[in-house]
Amino acid sequence: MAFENALVILALFAFCGGLIDAAVGGGGLVQVPALLHALPQYSLATVFGTNKLAVLAGNLASIFSYAKRVRIVWWLLIPTMVSAFAGSFLGAFSVSLIPRSVMEYAVFIVLVVMAVYTFAKKDLGRTHAHVHRSGRTVAWGICLGALIGFYDGVFGPGSGSLLLFAFVKVFGFDFLNASASAKLVNLATFCAALLFFIPSGHVLWAIGGLVCLSNMAGAFVGTFLALRYGSGFIRVFFLILLVFLIGRMALSIFS
Repeated sequence: MAFENALVILALFAFCGGLIDAAVGGGGLVQVPALLHALPQYSLATVFGTNKLAVLAGNLASIFSYAKRVRIVWWLLIPTMVSAFAGSFLGAFSVSLIPRSVMEYAVFIVLVVMAVYTFAKKDLGRTHAHVHRSGRTVAWGICLGALIGFYDGVFGPGSGSLLLFAFVKVFGFDFLNASASAKLVNLATFCAALLFFIPSGHVLWAIGGLVCLSNMAGAFVGTFLALRYGSGFIRVFFLILLVFLIGRMALSIFS
């Protein structure tokens, strides 16, 4: 009975993780702790592999919904996705070479800067600028995709939020279009990670199926809210999530 109760709670957290991830990214900070609590007998690699399977399913669900309402800038997204895939795969192999504490400090500072900047710039992400096709723009996409993809492979939490902010700040997207674009890039990073986790046997398919379904349900709700209420809603949700991320990482770093 205790295990069944743990699965129910896990499904609830997976739903919440999918909802948050679909709107602004960062749902892994809700879902991964729930998996760790529900599956204490399994290794971290198995927990992470099962989580990646679930977020991949949720990501596909949200992308399907976004694609019907948001115009995707494919000439920018495709090279960004390719570089993110390569960066994530390289990051997974480099995880033992980079101290976790260094990555945590760096990302903590970036999150604080993102939160302050987004709060100060009231009009940030309100309107969607036309992106001019150029080699420089594509180069920026490739660099950002590789860097954030590498981070996702090494560490992971908040990579979707980093991508969302990058699309808003660097390319002038509104929050709605940036959220949809971030989902596509994260699709590449999740696939790269699963290329490592599945062959090495670090995916629990039965439990992963439950988490997948719950995550997908949350993703449909999160996407509906994002499309229904637009960039203003996503901006507020994004700021709330950043405060949560900063608080969680501060406890991890300074406790």
